[in-house]
Amino acid sequence: MDRFFTRISTSVSAAVGQPWAFVIALAFIIAWGASGPIFQYSDTWQLVVNTSTTIVTFLMVFVIQNSQNRDSAAIQAKLDELIRAVEEARTQFIGIEHKSQKELEEIRSGLEQECDADEKGSPKRSLESLIERN
Repeated sequence: MDRFFTRISTSVSAAVGQPWAFVIALAFIIAWGASGPIFQYSDTWQLVVNTSTTIVTFLMVFVIQNSQNRDSAAIQAKLDELIRAVEEARTQFIGIEHKSQKELEEIRSGLEQECDADEKGSPKRSLESLIERN
């Protein structure tokens, strides 16, 4: 099921991200608007566009989220590999995307303080101690 959904969401994301998809959606809305006088702007006429756009939006949320999740995981894997491959890099950064928002804010704050200390010539603050605390 996972591979099936991944294939579908990849295909749908690629398709709807194209200019022609926008043109088709725009043409649909223009045709709907132009048909208003024919249907005397009835409730049913309005319901058609409201229902169809709601359904498309609802389904696209899942497709977009799946694509973003995969992109994020791929970027994290690439960054982890770069950290692992660079000898001077701090390997404690590998996998920090799994930490809580509070822990990430503390790490970020520690890095900012470390950068400030580097600029002023003071000793570096140990990131390892920050990560180990969390």
